[in-house]
Amino acid sequence: MRTFFFVFALLLYAAAAATAQMTEEIETDRPDQTETPFLVPRKFIQAEFGMSAEKYGAGRSQLVHPASLLKYGLSNRFELRLETTVLTEYLPYIPATKTNTLLQPVEVGTKLRLFEEKGARPKASLITHISLPFAASKQLRSGTPSYAARLSLQNSLTKNISLGYNLGVEKSDEPTAFFYTFAPGFSLGEKWYAYVEAFGSFANNVAEHNLDGGLAYFISHNTKIDLSSGFGLGDSPLKNYVAIGLSFRLSLCKP
Repeated sequence: MRTFFFVFALLLYAAAAATAQMTEEIETDRPDQTETPFLVPRKFIQAEFGMSAEKYGAGRSQLVHPASLLKYGLSNRFELRLETTVLTEYLPYIPATKTNTLLQPVEVGTKLRLFEEKGARPKASLITHISLPFAASKQLRSGTPSYAARLSLQNSLTKNISLGYNLGVEKSDEPTAFFYTFAPGFSLGEKWYAYVEAFGSFANNVAEHNLDGGLAYFISHNTKIDLSSGFGLGDSPLKNYVAIGLSFRLSLCKP
């Protein structure tokens, strides 16, 4: 835990030192589950890091330390993505709790801008990911990669209120899962942003539904920190979670 916060502080310092000049604030896929339809600007690299403590049913819990998403703006319509997650599982056993630290299968993907917002038509992008089974901890390696596709949509309701929502599907060794997110967002002055969100999935005639919410603070146009928390509804295996995050972008162009 102390190591994470030390690394987090170093990343925050590096991000605050970024000199790229952008008039528009950074758009990120975190902290909510709703991926933004905005792309990273062309020839910019963007990093999004997060850590979360999560509790599930039957006394199981896990610490994500960290989840990272790296993005590169290849063009005005196309973005490259690389996602990694390192976590430690805490499994209740007698006489002692068993722990496993794992690298989840690394995912590579793209985001394609489809169209801009116009009237009632939302801003839209298509996100696709594929996992690399060989790029994972030994216990999680398999011969079958998983695939995911997500339609990311957003409407501007007022100057300070937006509505983001996603629809997607994931194919893996498990039954095919369909998922959704629905997240109203609120700009609170020039520096703060807040959201509430419903998200869930449907697989093999089983539905899971969850709620969360969070705050984000813009240190600069290029740097943002966030805090979020959520919980499961009904029979959802998720009981609750809390997460913190840091996102920043850097220009690869010469000033």
